[in-house]
Amino acid sequence: MAERRSRNRGIGRTQWPAIALGLALLGTGCGTGANSGATTPNGNSAPAASTTNPDRPKVVASGGVVCDLAQQIAGETIDLTCLVQPGRDPHTYEPTPSDRAAIESASLVLYGGYDFEGGLTKTLTSAPTQGPKVAIFEKAVPSPLKMAAHDHDHGHDHGHEDDHDHKHDHKTEAAAKPEEHDHDHDADPKTATGAAAELVADPHVWHSPQNGQKLTEIVAAQLSQLIPAQADRYQQAAQTLTSELQALDRWIQTQVATVPPDRRRLITTHDALRYYAQAYGFEVKGALSGLSTEERPTPSKLAELVKLVKAANVPAIFAEASTNPKTIATVAREAGVQVAPNPLYIDGPGAPGTAGSTYQTMLISNTCTVVNALGGQCEPQTAPLGKSRS
Repeated sequence: MAERRSRNRGIGRTQWPAIALGLALLGTGCGTGANSGATTPNGNSAPAASTTNPDRPKVVASGGVVCDLAQQIAGETIDLTCLVQPGRDPHTYEPTPSDRAAIESASLVLYGGYDFEGGLTKTLTSAPTQGPKVAIFEKAVPSPLKMAAHDHDHGHDHGHEDDHDHKHDHKTEAAAKPEEHDHDHDADPKTATGAAAELVADPHVWHSPQNGQKLTEIVAAQLSQLIPAQADRYQQAAQTLTSELQALDRWIQTQVATVPPDRRRLITTHDALRYYAQAYGFEVKGALSGLSTEERPTPSKLAELVKLVKAANVPAIFAEASTNPKTIATVAREAGVQVAPNPLYIDGPGAPGTAGSTYQTMLISNTCTVVNALGGQCEPQTAPLGKSRS
């Protein structure tokens, strides 16, 4: 079920001591559920106690960065329901009856778009609501990068084949030019069978803080339209957040500069860092699909992945939290490279208490993970962060 957001959160104890220490000293605020439910086997949460305030407009956010930005900008002025909790795969989300009720009673629905949320997109767009439904990613980045359709399956068979028509309807999408974007596929990408792969919009726009500034602007504008009396507050919060993201952009450039140029190559377990790579001069060499904890790749598949890593000549490979640690370790060992010790935050900020529990600290954590693993020296304690906001 969804989680309602109403209190600040800072940086607490994490699994990454080196990075977490620096981030804890710089803690930034964002909402977390005042009455969070327990986690159920399907990755959603058990019913949480209601924190509904009849005097506050109801806003539903799909989750991830969309939810985090809405809370940072609006704080206690809205009754915010986040459908997909941090650390959960939006593709496997299944709405509960209470989630549907929240959607139908919402005065504003915010979601990512570009098919990032899979079946959740259809749930949100087809449900009757009392207010507008806004695809934040699509408004903020109308000309996205392109990726092969098979690279956006998250390694799962989600059973939402009928829910993915949405991704083909964006006539304003601009195909990434080979000289501008270092793809692991060329201009006419091929599937594993050699057939031409279908190109779709890459939804992972938030991994670039420049795009994050655009997302912030769109969220603030939608909230201002919803509650005009709070428009000044929202615009001020957005301005503060934008300033932080501009400073973080400069900080990331400084950290990346410590990585030897010939080592700025990325292989991940999820093809999600193209915007990050474009912004900071990395070359995307490939994605190791099929390594989630739910999958058992065949020996031939493992051999194929090892071959890819060896050919890329990278010093390290990067995993997300859902990657099977034994499988990725096997690939790394056979290829003669290391696995970055800390997983990347791919689908958005992490859960409260992790090193990347907000959008800003997610960017810091991912940057330090990449920089340190590629031979650079990241200094999280120098990252610019503003004061916590309600």
